[in-house]
Amino acid sequence: MSLTQIPFGKINIPLHLAFSFDHYEPKDYPPATQPLSVVIRALQNPLGNPLLEWPNFPERVAISINDKTRPVPYNFILPPLLDWLNEHGIPDEHIELFVATGTHTPATIEEVQTILPAIVLDRKKIRIFSHDCDDRRDLVFLGNTRRGTPVWVNKRFHQADLRIVTGNIEPHHFMGYSGGVKSAAIGLAGRQTINHNHAMLNDPLAFLGEYDNNPMRQDVEEIGSLMGIHLALNVILNANRQILAALFGTPRAVMEKGISISDDLWKVAVSQPYDLVIASPGGHPKDINLYQAQKAITHAALFARPGGVIILAAACPEGIGSQKALDFIAPMTTPDEVIFKFQQMDFQIGAHKAYQIALQVKRNHLILVSEMPHELVRKFFITPANSIEQAIEIAQNLLPEKFSAVILPHATALLPKFQSR
Repeated sequence: MSLTQIPFGKINIPLHLAFSFDHYEPKDYPPATQPLSVVIRALQNPLGNPLLEWPNFPERVAISINDKTRPVPYNFILPPLLDWLNEHGIPDEHIELFVATGTHTPATIEEVQTILPAIVLDRKKIRIFSHDCDDRRDLVFLGNTRRGTPVWVNKRFHQADLRIVTGNIEPHHFMGYSGGVKSAAIGLAGRQTINHNHAMLNDPLAFLGEYDNNPMRQDVEEIGSLMGIHLALNVILNANRQILAALFGTPRAVMEKGISISDDLWKVAVSQPYDLVIASPGGHPKDINLYQAQKAITHAALFARPGGVIILAAACPEGIGSQKALDFIAPMTTPDEVIFKFQQMDFQIGAHKAYQIALQVKRNHLILVSEMPHELVRKFFITPANSIEQAIEIAQNLLPEKFSAVILPHATALLPKFQSR
């Protein structure tokens, strides 16, 4: 019997497995021993030609920061960036931070205090704003992208003289990769903009790990260009959310370098798809609710054969995480009904998550080990289980006597690279 463990909320739960399995983790690159120094070096060695984009006399600087659903080590990122701005003659009273919530609920004061370190909060002259995608008074229209996306963005952020985005670069389940202008182009956009962009998720090229040909991602790049994003400060994190590298410069140059590092970190050589995949998003906050944890299913499905079984261990203490997803799927009786209705209507954030899960249920049998009530899990056509052991028992009744299996404790940080391809 083999013993391993898998993240579940804020703890790790043991796995006692009586069958052989493969086990993939992100490559064990040692984290930076001095992460602050890594960020400082990045600021001192910008990529691209940022000076060509730099306004002559920036009176007001706007910086986008991710909300609570994106674990970004701002204790290492923001202090050096703020100091760098001060060194370039921009005092704190001219700097503003914008919590890029996208379609999420605007951040509360308490949530801002969990996102930002005390060393930043103590700089009282820096103003902090939380985005609201539905408040038209705070939005400005910049035109349409070539793909027809109406670009409504945060007015105050856009009107700043110098616009900077921050975050991390990693594979994204339909945007290809996170990072670059996305934190502002989506995080500080209006709902209409986000809905139109996300409606492209049906495109066959809107998938994990695709950047150059991904219509959603390239639409985001155009939104960022219309917004006039000058600079990006992004980090690459390992599975323990420790900084491996920091990149600073023009957003495109940062993305190109960051994707190269990310691919080397996250892609693993795999010979063939598996019958059984046991996966975790990586623990809190990536499994804070099903809305976030679903991303791990997207990664896990790349390792699973069609018709195979995926067991997802995700605590989901906040439940579904989207009332709109629940309202959309509640009257449905089959995954096919979900898929058909979604494809016939205008795109809706929230409903798209139910749609993605329905597609995944059609491809693989999904079993969820979580803290959610079983009846809530079943509404999404997912089989609930009280424990990994129970989930494995259910899975074995669906699998052949001899089956291949793989464990992905940090599924959202892994991409398969099939050696036969």
